[in-house]
Amino acid sequence: MTTVRDATFDVLRRHGLTTIFGNPGSTEVTLLTGLPDDLRFVLALHEGSVVGMATGWAIGHEAPALAVLHTTAGLGNAVGAIATARVNRVPLVILVGQQDRRHLALEPFLAGHLSGLAGDYPVRVDQPVRAQDVPGAVARAFHEATTFRGPALVVVPMDDWEAPFSGETVASPARMVRPVGVSDDDLAPLVELLSGARSPAIVAGAGAGWEALVALAERLGCPVFQESFGGRAGFPQDHPQYAGVLPAGRVRLREALAGHDVVLAVGAPVFRQYPYVPGPLVVAGTSVAVITDDPAEAHRSPADLAYLASPSAVCARLAALLSPSSPAGGRAPAPDIPELRALTADVPELPAAGRAPAAHVPELPAAGRPLRAAHVLRELALRLPADTVLVEETPSSRPDLHRLVPARTPLGFLSAAMGGLGFAVPAAVGLRMALPDRPVVAVVGDGSALYGVHALWSATHYRVGALFVVLSNGRYAIMDRLADKQGGKAPWPPFTEVDMGGLARSLGCPARRVDSYDELTAALDEVLPSLAAREEPLLLDVTVTVDPDFQP
Repeated sequence: MTTVRDATFDVLRRHGLTTIFGNPGSTEVTLLTGLPDDLRFVLALHEGSVVGMATGWAIGHEAPALAVLHTTAGLGNAVGAIATARVNRVPLVILVGQQDRRHLALEPFLAGHLSGLAGDYPVRVDQPVRAQDVPGAVARAFHEATTFRGPALVVVPMDDWEAPFSGETVASPARMVRPVGVSDDDLAPLVELLSGARSPAIVAGAGAGWEALVALAERLGCPVFQESFGGRAGFPQDHPQYAGVLPAGRVRLREALAGHDVVLAVGAPVFRQYPYVPGPLVVAGTSVAVITDDPAEAHRSPADLAYLASPSAVCARLAALLSPSSPAGGRAPAPDIPELRALTADVPELPAAGRAPAAHVPELPAAGRPLRAAHVLRELALRLPADTVLVEETPSSRPDLHRLVPARTPLGFLSAAMGGLGFAVPAAVGLRMALPDRPVVAVVGDGSALYGVHALWSATHYRVGALFVVLSNGRYAIMDRLADKQGGKAPWPPFTEVDMGGLARSLGCPARRVDSYDELTAALDEVLPSLAAREEPLLLDVTVTVDPDFQP
C-alpha cells in the first residue's frame, strides 16, 4: 500500500529536497524512522541551528532546503531563524510535527497552536485538511518558497504519514517555469531617467545580479554603494567603482547621495535604516528608482519609479540600451568618486591574495598589547582565498570588516539581514555542506556565537571543515556603546567567564586560543592555505579589546 509518507518522499525527490535538517521529536517519528537510503538526515542540537544550517544549505545551492521541526517547542525555538531566512530572502520548506489528528480536538499533550506561532515571517503556512493533501501541500510549499523567497511551513499531524494514498491528485504543478524577460517598451521610462542623469549612483542589494550590475555600472561610470545591513554583497567590493556601505542614518545618507541626481537601487529596498532620524531620505531634486523581484520591497519603497522584475534581466538589458553617446553612457574606467577617495586614502596595498577597499588600521600591537578586531580582519584580508565564503555576525566589528575584507564573489559577504543573532555559525555549517570545495569562514563575536554554538557539534559529526573566527571581548560591546549614547549605565554585566574554546571542545570541535599577533598570524598561515580541502572544523578563540573609537 502506498502511504502519504511514500507519496511525500516522491515529492521531495522530484524537487531535490533529499537532505533533511532536523532535531527530532515524538511527533516526527512516524516520518523519520526508517528513512530510505537516498534521503539524508542531518542532526542539529537546537532548532535555531536546524533552520540556520538549512538556510546556509539553501544559499549555497541557490534552491530551497528542507527542515523538520517538532510541534510548538521546535517551531517556537526556530522562529528567530525563520525570520532571518525571510528577511535574507532564502527559500525553505519546513515540515512541523503535530499531535495525532484523531484526538487533536481534545488538545492532548504536545498538541500545538501552530498556524500563527511564527507570525508573518513564513511566506505560507499550510495545515492540510486531509492526510491525503499533505504531498500536494509540500509540493506547493516548494513553489511558494521559491517564488516568494522565504520559508514555507506545512503542519502535519503524526498519524497522517501512515494514511493510505492511492489514486489521489497532488494539488501542485510538477514543474513551474518563471520567465524573467522584460520588454524595451517597459524599460523606456528608466532608460530616459538614466540617459538624462548628470551624476547617477547605484545602490546594490542582496538581490542584485553581479555580472549584469557590473556591466550597467561600468556603462554608467558611476559609484556603486552597498545597501546598509544587507544580507549579502550585491557588487564586487574590489571593483574601482565600489563606494562602500551606504550609511544607515538619514543625515549621513543624504550627505552620501547629495551629489547624485538619480539613484538606482537594485535588489534592495529604498532605503534600509537603523536609528530613526527625521527628514527625507534624499535631498530635493534627487530621483530614486528601484529594481527588485521582491514584491514587498517594491511596494514599500518611496521611489519615483519601481520595477518588479528580475534585477539581472533588467540590468543586462539597460546596459545594452543605454547609448555610449548619451550623458550617462560611456564607460568611465577610473571615475573620480569622493566617497571612494575617502575610503581608500589611508590603507596600504594588499598583496595579490586580496585587496581591501581600504580603511585605517591601527599599528600592530606591541608585545603584550591586546589585539583589536581590525588587526584580525586585516590579517584575514591578506590571506583569504578569493573564492572564500565569508559569513559575518560581529556587530561591533562590522564596519571594520566592510572596510578591510572585500567581497570578491557573490558569497564573499553574508550576514543576517534581519539583525537577530545566531545566524553565522549554523549558516556556515550549512554553506560548507552545500559547497564542499569552497573555503568557508565565519567571523563571529563571542556574544553572537553563543546563540548558535550548538551547530559546532553538527560541523564536527558531519566533518564540515569550516573555520570559525570568534572575536572574543567578553561582552556585548555594541550594546554597551548604545547604552553610553543613551546617557545611562548598562545593567548587564560582561561575560568574561565564558570560554568559547572550551564550549567548542565540549561539542567535539577542535579549538585554539589566540592571544597575540604572532599566534594569530601563525594560526592563519597554517589553516587558510588548505581550508578548501579541510574536513575538520576549527574554532579560533581570538582575544580582542574593544576599539575605543567604535560608534554603532
